[in-house]
Amino acid sequence: MNAVVLDRFGGIDELSARRIPLPQVGDDDVLIRVEFAGVGSWDAVEREGDYDGAFGVASAFPYVLGWDAAGTVAAVGRNVTRLDVGERVYAATMPVPRGGFYAEYGVVEAEYVARVPDRLPTEQAGAMAWDALTALSGLDLLGLRPDQTLMVFGASGGIGHLAVQLARHNGIRVLAVASGDDGVALARRLGADHAVDGRKDDVLAAAFDFAPGGLDAALVTVGGEIAERSLRAINNSGRIAWPNGVLPVLATSPGAPVSYYDGDRSRTTTDRLNAIVQASSFEVHVARTFPMERVEDAHRALKDHYVGKLALKVR
Repeated sequence: MNAVVLDRFGGIDELSARRIPLPQVGDDDVLIRVEFAGVGSWDAVEREGDYDGAFGVASAFPYVLGWDAAGTVAAVGRNVTRLDVGERVYAATMPVPRGGFYAEYGVVEAEYVARVPDRLPTEQAGAMAWDALTALSGLDLLGLRPDQTLMVFGASGGIGHLAVQLARHNGIRVLAVASGDDGVALARRLGADHAVDGRKDDVLAAAFDFAPGGLDAALVTVGGEIAERSLRAINNSGRIAWPNGVLPVLATSPGAPVSYYDGDRSRTTTDRLNAIVQASSFEVHVARTFPMERVEDAHRALKDHYVGKLALKVR
């Protein structure tokens, strides 16, 4: 199959396209014929070797990046009965140890493969999995009731713009802290009750205007000084959800407790996500899609300002 590989960790110029063997399909696996793959900020971190050994498994080369994708089922292992060849599916995976989705085919345990909801384009599904599941897991952790207040910090990013929609679906009142005029516009269009630009607006003042008694919770997808100052708006009984990998980490302890967590990619959670997608106007905002042969441009774009997600078109 055609794939984009690393023969060693490093800069963008270490990405190269060539043919490699198809991954082997185990009894509990699904082989996905990839059409679209997500491109995330963590891909650049991984490309540089910062995750090497982090998952308890040694990295092996050639190394294929890509944590989420969508396409069709190409083959299934003998224990897999709920998915058929040809069905449209998406998945969240970890490139270690069996390779990621910057390739024409990817293999994933069936537990982590879900059908694409009928109303969702394959391109959007390809860029959705980890961000949407991380957003949903964070909201589960916060346990907010309808009409309680939530600040989504980084609301125009991959996790954030999906968290806005999932929270509003549950009747939660959302203050979106976005990036740039386009980010604010996106958050408003996706249903945020109020949106501010974290680069130029007084977020703390906006938070107390939105919830004079203090916000009930925050989901933080971008760290830094502004995020830390904004967390002062969480009331004493509130909670903060912080996905593992969001940097920089907190330098000071906010008043409210912080829960660090990973996204749940189990079948139970993808079933819940699919039900929400199918029952709402949920969308994945794909800012730019690059053909696989322009993967280097996609990684350069990770350093630029954009809202939503970036994607690779594999086929």
